[in-house]
Amino acid sequence: MQNAKGNELVSIVLPTYNERETIVDSIQHVLNDVREPVEVIVVDDDSPDGTYRIVAEIGDPRVKVIRRIKTRGLASAINRGIIESRGDIVGWMDADISMPSSKLPIMIEHLREYDIVIGSRYAEGGRDERTYFRVVTSRLINGLATFILGYGIKDYDSGFIVMRRRVLDQVSIMPTGYGSFFIEFIFACCKKGLSVHEVPYTFVDRSKGTSKSMPSIWRFLRTGMEYVFRIFTARFRRID
Repeated sequence: MQNAKGNELVSIVLPTYNERETIVDSIQHVLNDVREPVEVIVVDDDSPDGTYRIVAEIGDPRVKVIRRIKTRGLASAINRGIIESRGDIVGWMDADISMPSSKLPIMIEHLREYDIVIGSRYAEGGRDERTYFRVVTSRLINGLATFILGYGIKDYDSGFIVMRRRVLDQVSIMPTGYGSFFIEFIFACCKKGLSVHEVPYTFVDRSKGTSKSMPSIWRFLRTGMEYVFRIFTARFRRID
């Protein structure tokens, strides 16, 4: 979709669960940083802290909130947001201000040459400033993905992305799991011959709220095993 001046609409999806402390700032940063016409779609999994109410009260026509009552999950939330979006350029990122929306303009600019642009912690110039344990485990997962899946991707589970909507005509998101769906999606895009570019950025740990990926060591380890499993199943799954 384009406006009267011919500029493409950019749709950014923010999946949320208990993000009342960061969501207003996250939305405002996207609206301020994206130069093109932009819409922000917040998909909230019925947060007990009322995140969806805070978004609804913003009152900006560029902001839409979807409250899911009986459905949860990062991948399915992103998929729902994309379905509800209108932009010729679509993307998603975390809503906890760990990913800088200031990188969106350069990522969008690279879509002139590439089908998909990933914000990358591990491409040259990128940094991951979380705790040592989380950085090491993330690098191990990404190192395994790069080795098994190939294509030179350094940050296979980035979760920070923009793409041309036409990409979704060739590759669908598998709406299950936490971050591992991203690995499968990027690998499938590469296998389809779509061009992928990584833009380095500095990932910082959230300063407010609670991490969804590491509420406990057990949950963290279980999620890590899911990543490993899906890396190998992606490698051998047939992609039509």
